[in-house]
Amino acid sequence: MIANLMLLAGIGLSPESFDWLIGKWCTEPRNGRMTCETWQPGGADGVLRGETVITSPKGEQRETMRIEGAGDALVFHAEPAGQAPADFKVKPGGVGAQSVEFLDAAHDYPQRIRYWREGEMLMAEISLADGSKPMRWAYRRVTR
Repeated sequence: MIANLMLLAGIGLSPESFDWLIGKWCTEPRNGRMTCETWQPGGADGVLRGETVITSPKGEQRETMRIEGAGDALVFHAEPAGQAPADFKVKPGGVGAQSVEFLDAAHDYPQRIRYWREGEMLMAEISLADGSKPMRWAYRRVTR
């Protein structure tokens, strides 16, 4: 707990640095499919916890995520359904006022994970490290 908070402070961040990400965000439904991400604020341990839920005519698929300090780096930890967990370290210079970028060039796909705000929209993108083969989501905040 204290290690996470010290790491954030050491790289000029606080749990509040990610307030722009907090909340429930959903894509527009398309062909019976919708993706929602929910990010919870960091608790006393400073760890942001998230979940992605993909709803389709075939059912639901869930993925848990978290953004936390690990060693000397800020890490995006993903646990995709049916796959091994993966960690992506924040890219040097990868934290902005309303953006964050994580990288693991050794991972098969994705190698890069980005989140950023465009006005009221939350954007998310996964890709290879060089930005090729991108998949992008445009989320709107859900208030209900």
